[in-house]
Amino acid sequence: MNEPWFGPMWAWLPGTLLGIIGGTLGGLAGWLAPRGKAKGLILGSFGLLIGICAVLLIAGVVALLVGQPYHVWYGLGLTGVIGVLVFGLNTPQILRRYRQAEVRRMTAQDL
Repeated sequence: MNEPWFGPMWAWLPGTLLGIIGGTLGGLAGWLAPRGKAKGLILGSFGLLIGICAVLLIAGVVALLVGQPYHVWYGLGLTGVIGVLVFGLNTPQILRRYRQAEVRRMTAQDL
């Protein structure tokens, strides 16, 4: 086995950061999307986090394949899987909320 990429006391960091950032972004999306505000910021952030989580998932798989200790591949891989699933499955819902807000805005303009 080669040298661990990081020590066990740092294994909690990726998941914790994803939880904090994801919770904040989810709250903002729930507040702004029905109002039709900050669409680029919210969807761009979701896309960025999906990409980051995909990289973490790939890093976790690579860590497992090269024989890294449990705390390395599990911390990276689990964070990646959860992030890709949560943000990937919620992005269509956020898009739908923005479309509904756009329809309401257009309907109000037509009156």
